[in-house]
Amino acid sequence: MDLPTGLSLEQQFNLKVYEEQVKELSQEQSQAFLLEVLRQLMVKENVIKHLLKQA
Repeated sequence: MDLPTGLSLEQQFNLKVYEEQVKELSQEQSQAFLLEVLRQLMVKENVIKHLLKQA
């Protein structure tokens, strides 16, 4: 199965926006932001797993 690994144009734009915002953060703010992003990715993974079990 061929999985898409690239980003859409909209995703590339959003990534650039985040990049600009992150440049202004302190180290502590960056660490907190990173941890929150990782937490959200884990929640997303759990939701996907749950939905796949339901299918």
